[in-house]
Amino acid sequence: MVKIGNIELPEFPLLLAPMEDVSDPPFRRLCKTHGADMMYSEFISSEGLIRDAIKSRMKLDIFDYERPVGIQIFGGDEEAMEMSSKIVSTVKPDLVDINFGCPVKKVVCRGAGAGVLKDVDLMVRLTKAVIKGTDLPVTVKTRLGWDESSINIDEVAERLQDIGVQALTIHARTRAQMYKGHSDWSHIARVKNNPRITMPIFGNGDIDSPEKALKYKNEYGIDGIMIGRAAIGYPWIFNEIKHYFKTGEHLPAPTVIDRVEAARNHLMWSMEWKGERLGIVEMRRHYTNYFKGIHSFKEYKQKLVTTDEPENLFAVMKEIEEVYAGYEFV
Repeated sequence: MVKIGNIELPEFPLLLAPMEDVSDPPFRRLCKTHGADMMYSEFISSEGLIRDAIKSRMKLDIFDYERPVGIQIFGGDEEAMEMSSKIVSTVKPDLVDINFGCPVKKVVCRGAGAGVLKDVDLMVRLTKAVIKGTDLPVTVKTRLGWDESSINIDEVAERLQDIGVQALTIHARTRAQMYKGHSDWSHIARVKNNPRITMPIFGNGDIDSPEKALKYKNEYGIDGIMIGRAAIGYPWIFNEIKHYFKTGEHLPAPTVIDRVEAARNHLMWSMEWKGERLGIVEMRRHYTNYFKGIHSFKEYKQKLVTTDEPENLFAVMKEIEEVYAGYEFV
């Protein structure tokens, strides 16, 4: 069993990564249904929360069926981070997570996300501010370092644990790599094997199959895995990994009917949470992933991304089920 504060997770938990414009309540609900053990909100700007920005406030929505769930915040100002930590605590998530890993330029240029990797003293001060603002467990997600010549994850892990951080997720790339190139989990293993480190260490980066998940579990000795991009349009990956761990065998691949059901639920839950119009429009980015690999699908994809009425969208999905019944994925 893995513990973060008073949160009890299964042995070797699978976590859903916080992803901007992806990890909203409808998507988290879908991943929970398919075996995710813990999930996180999209990352939330501390300054946006304090300004009462509507989009930032919406990201605070959490539901009991998705617990345990953490809300992730980012920022480069200590006072704002403490204040946002207090605001986050009012909606009673299970933990507060700090994003020190986002490599996107608009975040880094504000001295937040992976930008903080250049200044570990600032990272420590920002983390202390968040811990000061909440009674909840505080965790951190970060990267190996700014670039290949400044990998500092060993120092980061020790200093964060020393001030009270209760779990650390490490994306096995530097900021300079963005999401490209090879992820190097040997650095994560080194942190995990450090006798000073007692908090759970979760690995993140490039896990896209049950075989790879088992290989990395055995090879690097981490406490759990966080899965991000591989779950987009494919929430089945969590239960597939768990089944493979137990049996060494693969679950049957999701059928077209399974994929339509997932897309239909995602759409319904999106409309419920965001409102009909926004739910329909923002769902359009997901259809390609749900139906990836289906040949001659262009006509239906076009219908899915241009249809504006829910009943017509559901009719298109029904037609997809009928036309592609028994379709074999290669």
